[in-house]
Amino acid sequence: MTRVVFWRRLDVLGLERLSLRKFDRGLEAQSTLLSLEAGGIRLDYRWRLGAAWRTLDLDIEKVSPGGRGSLSLQRHGSGWRVNGRSRPDLDDAAEPDLSATPFCNTLPIRQMMPGQDLWELDVCFIHAGDLSVERSRQRYERLGPSRFRYVDLGRHAGFDAILALDADGLVKTYDNLFEQVGPSSA
Repeated sequence: MTRVVFWRRLDVLGLERLSLRKFDRGLEAQSTLLSLEAGGIRLDYRWRLGAAWRTLDLDIEKVSPGGRGSLSLQRHGSGWRVNGRSRPDLDDAAEPDLSATPFCNTLPIRQMMPGQDLWELDVCFIHAGDLSVERSRQRYERLGPSRFRYVDLGRHAGFDAILALDADGLVKTYDNLFEQVGPSSA
């Protein structure tokens, strides 16, 4: 089964097209994102997930006025490899967080246990502008069946936003940053 989702950026001109395919053993998200962020950027990513919505690996290709770049992130036991090299500073980080897409917010939300209303976790924060990776901390608070508050406790401490999810658990609206749109309204 494949689902295609479009997100429009609300803070800068930008659009993302994500194709999410489900398999017996997991999921794969492939996306192209175009944005005026950082002087104009194009990101293509392939995100492979296990059946429990846990990242197995993430490959990103970036094109911007500053040139091309790529990043490969793989889960390795309780740690992560970045471009094939072990990164002990990322050990026990739960998931990647790619700054330019709301898709990454779906992963921790889908992994919250039934009845769990609060989750603080460390993530591998990936800055879309330069594809740098660093550890950061986040909190998700359940406000209702399909509403969550995201709070950044690390790299962008003090930032928070309300997220509304669609029936599949994907971000429908993300305060002042993203909203799902259909092909006819994109």
